[in-house]
Amino acid sequence: MTEEEERAIAAEFGRAVNMTAKELESWLATDESKAVGQKSDGGESTGHESGRKIVELLHAEKESLTEPDYAHMRKVIGYIRRHLAQRPSGDVRETRWRHSLMNWGHDPLK
Repeated sequence: MTEEEERAIAAEFGRAVNMTAKELESWLATDESKAVGQKSDGGESTGHESGRKIVELLHAEKESLTEPDYAHMRKVIGYIRRHLAQRPSGDVRETRWRHSLMNWGHDPLK
């Protein structure tokens, strides 16, 4: 991957993830966060696990980012784009849709 590609992915990730590491960490500790998402074996949901990785990425120094880190950033960008396109009508404040997005670092009410 070229530096230009890395910069483009990081920039798009920065636009998609609109929660700070502190906001996301606080959110991930809530029951609402833990209640949404697909769970493969009754454990942690995919989105919740991704949220923990996003917190790590937000704390990471650019120079320390690896190919798998950029791959996860692309996954996050794709998820947020797809999920935003499925916005339900009405007030979304207390919806599973919003809570799921927040697990991925994006609060649609910001």
